[in-house]
Amino acid sequence: MTQNDSEKGRFDLVDAIVEGIRRKKGLEIINIDLSAEGEAECDNFIICHGSSNTHVDAIARSVEESVEELAREKVWRQDGFQNAQWILLDYVNVMVHIFQEPFRRFYDLESLWGDGTIFNIEADA
Repeated sequence: MTQNDSEKGRFDLVDAIVEGIRRKKGLEIINIDLSAEGEAECDNFIICHGSSNTHVDAIARSVEESVEELAREKVWRQDGFQNAQWILLDYVNVMVHIFQEPFRRFYDLESLWGDGTIFNIEADA
């Protein structure tokens, strides 16, 4: 977020997403920067997990609310709310993956997209 944006109270999309995850205590937050990858669907994957389907659902809803409040953007597409094992929020250039931990470990997106630059994000920075 730039100083000028901060003064206006507007957040960068990625910052707003991370804030939404933090508000509901999402676990092991990472950002995979795919902007240098020519074949990537988007510029960033934000990945985290929750401890139950209720927790995953709460994190996803918090991300949507935080992004609308702070970045003034709406989710383009969403999927996974039915069982909340893996919820995907698509913001076109940023995709948010919120898992239950066993599903995160099974699908292992961090390894699948390992060519990107992975940034670990402190949960309560």
